[in-house]
Amino acid sequence: MRRTYLGRRQFTFVAGAAAASLAAPAIAQGEPIKVGTIFPQSGPAGPNGQAVASAVKIAAEMINAKGGVLGRRLVVVSKDDESTPAVGVTRANEMVAEKVAVVIEGWNSPVTLAMQPVLARADILDITAVSKADPILAGQANPFAIRLNSSNGQDGAVVAEILLNKLGAKRVGFLTQNDAYGNGAQAVIEAELAKLGKPWEKVVVEQFPFKQTDFRVSLANVKQAKPDAVVAINAAESSGMPALIQQYRQAGIDGVFVGAVGTILPTVYKIAGEATTGIVSADIYFADLPPFDKIKENVEFVEAFRKVHNEAPDKGAALGAAALETWASAANAAKSLDRKTVAERIRGKSVSGTVLGDVAFEANGQAKHKHTIFKVVDGKTAKIEVMK
Repeated sequence: MRRTYLGRRQFTFVAGAAAASLAAPAIAQGEPIKVGTIFPQSGPAGPNGQAVASAVKIAAEMINAKGGVLGRRLVVVSKDDESTPAVGVTRANEMVAEKVAVVIEGWNSPVTLAMQPVLARADILDITAVSKADPILAGQANPFAIRLNSSNGQDGAVVAEILLNKLGAKRVGFLTQNDAYGNGAQAVIEAELAKLGKPWEKVVVEQFPFKQTDFRVSLANVKQAKPDAVVAINAAESSGMPALIQQYRQAGIDGVFVGAVGTILPTVYKIAGEATTGIVSADIYFADLPPFDKIKENVEFVEAFRKVHNEAPDKGAALGAAALETWASAANAAKSLDRKTVAERIRGKSVSGTVLGDVAFEANGQAKHKHTIFKVVDGKTAKIEVMK
């Protein structure tokens, strides 16, 4: 194992964005290009969504400093989906009225799935930054779908690896968010566990809604089942997940707490603190770890983000920035803002110049990633060990 310090972080959201230090190329006169962001800015995932929206604004300023897109300046229009599908649909219609060229969206999979057909009918390119449900890329609601985050399908094999090969668990429990994201994630994990061909048993499943913060009844059932490990699939990293972790420790459950991929974020450490010690999970981005600490675009983005927030960006923020950079790079290469033309420059191809480095996309628009498995060894300071 290699030991790494992430550092304790606290989100402070400040309006505006940091400008790049280098002299900007001249931007041609003309109407700015509007870029839309739709993320939760309030409610259980509000702090997380605020960080992503801010990261997109920072990335837009950095792109502007390098000449913009097609020689035009980017202006970001941000909306709050409140982690509610119906509100997301309203916000998507507002973006249509704003005549944005692209929408960067998605913390909650049900919200993304609800917004997709609205944006597709308006012929607006829709790029999902975070939402993970596999149907997002099914093509039915959005035939030009693109996603920067890892998918449930990609994550399932990693969680199965953790459970059976890293932990040697034979009795497995699930604490699952009852929606397209949570149920989809659990189904993929179970399928990947079966593929490994090792003996295991599902001993308990407890489901809950996204906004739930009291898990004591569910955890009593989990404790009674005596699992070796419990997979927690909870996308409310500013409320539900830290509450679940704290109550899990208070319940005295012996089984290892396995956080679903990408759910153990700085907001979780900030709220749950010491209770996060011992958690095992995985993710696809760490601002200060290889290979990201050697990627020029990431180093510049981390510096700009720190100037605004006085801390390093987390994975969600990096995905928001990378989503905009991917679109800008493709639009400049295609010399077009046309939805289909730009999407075809991304899907099935590789895009360079993002905070994630060169990102290769599958034909269905899914970005490819390498996961890092880690264990939290000190929740107070967010100290982790990378598991080999």
